[in-house]
Amino acid sequence: MNRLMDINTDKNNTKELVFNQIEAELKKENFTVVKKDNFRPWGGFFVIDEGQAAVFAAKYFPHLEMDSIKITNKLSPKILVVAPNKRLSWQYHFRRAEIWKIVAGIVGVKTSLTDEEGDVQSLVPGDFIQMDKGERHRLIGLDSWGIVAEIWQHTDPENPSDEEDIVRLQDDFGR
Repeated sequence: MNRLMDINTDKNNTKELVFNQIEAELKKENFTVVKKDNFRPWGGFFVIDEGQAAVFAAKYFPHLEMDSIKITNKLSPKILVVAPNKRLSWQYHFRRAEIWKIVAGIVGVKTSLTDEEGDVQSLVPGDFIQMDKGERHRLIGLDSWGIVAEIWQHTDPENPSDEEDIVRLQDDFGR
């Protein structure tokens, strides 16, 4: 059972309430949160202990074989939280591919192989999307809070990706 699917994603909920609900559910599922960032202007994220990556992948990405998603020895499991009517930067990465599964709420996603933004795809809980290294992408909050399970596929074992591995092509917040 995926307890995060039961989070109330109503757009009128405060950020604090949504983050507290997610944190409580992750704790009930025995996931160890090693970093929580609820200060992003678009929402924020929870980083799960790398030692729990296989359990995280089995829970949120049961249709994927661990051998097929683990390019290096690190997966960096996260829960992304995007606020209603907010969007992350139009971005790409040099050292990682990303796999997302929509856990709760309805979100928009744009992808493109060029710097030109693609059309918005609406994704609902259970939907899955994979972006290759270098593929441009953007997560968009629509009419509710969106909760997305994410795995980073680090493509350089000597230099794993981190939060600095973001090339922003456009950003609503001037970053």
